[in-house]
Amino acid sequence: MANWYPDNKDELDKTVNQLLGLKTPSSWAGGRERNELKKEIHGLIVPHAGYQYSGKIAGKAFSLLKNKKIKRIVILSPSHYTAFLGVKTIEKIQTPLGEVDITKNSYSKLKYEHSVDNQIPFLQKLGIKEILPLVIGEITESEAEDISKELIKHLDKETILIFSTDLSHFFPYETAVKKDKETIKIIENLDINNWNKIDACGIFPLLILMNLCKIKSYKPKLIEYKNSGDITGDKSSVVGYSSFWF
Repeated sequence: MANWYPDNKDELDKTVNQLLGLKTPSSWAGGRERNELKKEIHGLIVPHAGYQYSGKIAGKAFSLLKNKKIKRIVILSPSHYTAFLGVKTIEKIQTPLGEVDITKNSYSKLKYEHSVDNQIPFLQKLGIKEILPLVIGEITESEAEDISKELIKHLDKETILIFSTDLSHFFPYETAVKKDKETIKIIENLDINNWNKIDACGIFPLLILMNLCKIKSYKPKLIEYKNSGDITGDKSSVVGYSSFWF
């Protein structure tokens, strides 16, 4: 945990409060989009690196959920530690802020996945008690469509979807920016025909996202994009981070 976010309860509480208090960029939250945000948010796409790297980008997205009536969060994340086909879940999730209630399900269990766990303190500070963590292994295009249709059956106004992914990994700065812009464009345009051109660890969750958004007529909107080079100043080998709402 210490590698990703503070393992001291008070320090983590303070850190997440600060990250949730960040103002959203004026470049995207003006006029019509600001009015849309007041109405309804169906979900977010957020990064899952250490908070010192991507916490501000994630925090700006999660801050949009303040004062929303949310009972349940469904997180869809990639698997970083175990290769498998299909979908699994996490058997238990506990952070320094406490343990969360996991929605009853019949998926086989994993012990840990940081791309899920790194989202939990934000959700705990937002007062959300129930979470269904879905870790997505390798899936086909037809399976992604089936999973999206199954998710839709269980959606309601008090359920929010969180798609967890970082973007390109370990390219020089300019190369990363070029690749990440292409990925962002594919996501924004719901360009399923080019899904295999996405350079992101969460490519399979994103494939589910694009199917779901097409069915529901949701449109992902970029909140912010940066990479680790923007944060550390080391641009020799960077990781990309972005957040969206839909």
